[in-house]
Amino acid sequence: MILSLLLLVIGLALLFASGKYLVDSSVALARILRIPTMIVGLTVVAFGTSAPELLVSLQAAFSGLPEIAMGNVVGSNLSNILLVLAITAVIYPIPVPASSVRHDWPVLMAVSLILFGFAFDGHLSRTEGLVFVLLLAAYLVFVVRMGRRNMRLAVSNAGENEPSSHREAEPSMKAWTAVLVLLVSVAGLAVGANLLVKHAALIAESLGVSQRVISLTMVAVGTSIPELTTSVIAALKKETDLSVGNILGSNIMNILAVLGFTVLVAPVDVDRAIARVDVPAMMGASFLLLLMMVPAARSRITRWEGIFMILIYLLYIYLIL
Repeated sequence: MILSLLLLVIGLALLFASGKYLVDSSVALARILRIPTMIVGLTVVAFGTSAPELLVSLQAAFSGLPEIAMGNVVGSNLSNILLVLAITAVIYPIPVPASSVRHDWPVLMAVSLILFGFAFDGHLSRTEGLVFVLLLAAYLVFVVRMGRRNMRLAVSNAGENEPSSHREAEPSMKAWTAVLVLLVSVAGLAVGANLLVKHAALIAESLGVSQRVISLTMVAVGTSIPELTTSVIAALKKETDLSVGNILGSNIMNILAVLGFTVLVAPVDVDRAIARVDVPAMMGASFLLLLMMVPAARSRITRWEGIFMILIYLLYIYLIL
């Protein structure tokens, strides 16, 4: 039990470090290849931050542990809203961009409803995985077009050909260094995912709790550590402007990319409780977030609302134990 817990923590640490360096090396390579910064942010970084969830879900699916594969995604989405975003708001109130209410939240709720419909029969097939991947492609096209439009508006409003905020940054690594770091990071993610899935299952067995509970709590929070760390650092610097959009985007990527590619490679059987309790709970958390984002008079998530979300998350954990 103690050894499994130690190896699980090592797996989490590997996922955290490997995910960070995967993003850093991918961004450096993208800049070396002259890919615009905006495209890097919307695609490379988005995929990179979802890499821990993807590797964990793939490893779980291949290991015959479907509860961990599905619970990881649903639990990560829950913890992103009710824990990561909530803790950020407690540290420093979070502004709510209008685009998050108009575009990001409706997309998240739509793909969540699709997931609920697909999972209700207890199985996610390759066909349904393909639907998620196709929706992912459509979503990326949409956000890239929106990003380009916003960039043109910023240029127009500034009255300059290229505002300083849109100038391309220099790569932080040389090409060969970036490739090496990328390869090591992918290997680290694979090893970390294997340790996390294997020993999460062993801990669940030792404690006499279901893999569903372990995946929705320990595994999900563990794979959300990169988002939590980034958000807390931003809050301490009082730079929370992108927090809501980043969390909503991460949740969309978890469903469309992580589940989509996982199910496309290895179809997943869905635990009845996850399909009929935890997925609706995930949608309930998203709806609660909408209620906090809508009031136009404030346009921010307050500290008290952050505390309320944390209490809701603790209540959810208590109920599923």
